[in-house]
Amino acid sequence: MKAIMVMYDSLNREMLEPYGCDWTLTPNFRRLAEKSVQFENCYVGSMPCMPARRELHTGRINFFHRSWGPMEPFDDSMPELLKRAGIYTHLVSDHQHYWEDGGATYHNRYSSWEISRGQEGDLWKADLGCQFDKGTVFVHKKEMLSYPAYTAMLVHDEINRRHMDTEEKTSQAVTFANGLEFIEANHGQDNWFLQIETFDPHEPFYTLQQDKDLYPHHFRGDAEMDADWPPYCPVAEDEETVQHVRYNYAALVSKCDRYLGKVLDIMDKYDLWEDTMLIVNTDHGFLLGEHGWWGKTAMPIYNEIAHTPLFIYDPRRKELAGVHRNVIVQTIDLAPTLLDYFGVEIPEDMEGKPLKQVMDSDEPVRSYAVFGYHGSQVNVTDGRYVYMHSAERPELPVYEYTLMPTHMRQMFQPDELQNIVMSEPFSFTKGCRVMRIEAKNVMGDTTKFGSALYDLKIDPHQTAPVSDKETEERMKGYIAEYMEKNDAPEELYTRLGIVR
Repeated sequence: MKAIMVMYDSLNREMLEPYGCDWTLTPNFRRLAEKSVQFENCYVGSMPCMPARRELHTGRINFFHRSWGPMEPFDDSMPELLKRAGIYTHLVSDHQHYWEDGGATYHNRYSSWEISRGQEGDLWKADLGCQFDKGTVFVHKKEMLSYPAYTAMLVHDEINRRHMDTEEKTSQAVTFANGLEFIEANHGQDNWFLQIETFDPHEPFYTLQQDKDLYPHHFRGDAEMDADWPPYCPVAEDEETVQHVRYNYAALVSKCDRYLGKVLDIMDKYDLWEDTMLIVNTDHGFLLGEHGWWGKTAMPIYNEIAHTPLFIYDPRRKELAGVHRNVIVQTIDLAPTLLDYFGVEIPEDMEGKPLKQVMDSDEPVRSYAVFGYHGSQVNVTDGRYVYMHSAERPELPVYEYTLMPTHMRQMFQPDELQNIVMSEPFSFTKGCRVMRIEAKNVMGDTTKFGSALYDLKIDPHQTAPVSDKETEERMKGYIAEYMEKNDAPEELYTRLGIVR
């Protein structure tokens, strides 16, 4: 048996034709949907990028204990478990966070890996004379240019783009070329898992003219100004500018679609549909002006971020081609699904479930999905309602529980480590005590927005919260139940005002 995962970053399901978009061009996603099982209620868990990838490996929610960080020594890693069981695992990616301090323990869990450089502000090429002097359509971005670290990232992106001025040099193109090379070399072999992971369509929405030409439009603003890298801020631009940015995102989505087509083509070429599972997924979505916001982390986790696309083709279930499944699934289900597919034992610490029963008959594996950022609102959905719960005592501290004290791009600084307390083991740390470190800064703290309940049946776009105390209490009960299952830290119950 073999398996291929094609993973995107920040893929908004509302921009894909199989999920109802009527203006983007995604023929290969349509082609995929006709061949596979399409999941209608897939939700994120731990946000954003690296917490989501830790879930992909471990099959368990991690945001109650940890923010952005590496794999921990006690974590069960799906690709490593496959590797130990004799399944060859290979990662090809251009997701630069893997190569930074906060992600550097992920890629070595695979049997082998290849990287493609240059995405976002990747510290790749050098040009000491380069400066970011381009204008921008984003009002709040102009204010953010006063932060040296932010400007430095923009400068490095400008340098990187000069080295990706033709299609075959772009990071996504190189990543998929590496993935296709692996398939060409190994399609006749058995027992392997290939993860083709591209950072696209994460911002910046950098594409060349052939993809931009798919969405012809007239923009009255300066077309030469930066309009493909929105800041995580409220929308302060006019509707025409918002649509112009959305076209830039759509162009990149169409590029993603085009490279997905190359994977489908090679599966056709070697008839891999006979013995190869194909999973196409993302870590989370992205706001493109909806709810008056750009991006993620700075605002509540609306469904444009939380409600994600997922397609699975299982060669043992060819008769399910084109079916839709409606029960709730999550990112944590992918690790046990792959382990089960290869006949590898699923560790007891994995909270996710294999999705075979969902594929077969839409039989649920859970009643609700809990998701969120560390130290922020805790969200829960039962498919009908989404409840966003804010801390009732936000003045209480938030703690990181870790043996790997690194942030996204740097290690914890000495001043953060002065008052470390060793916590007793959690149920999933395999007897290891861990450091309890007070968080100085909380990424994506949306506590200030308060709690809110949305009824998706009457308000699918979450335009207005509803008041329903009985439903709120039921949803809080789900949060309490999951926190206990997840062995959440004791002080978090007090901070959130959640009663066991």
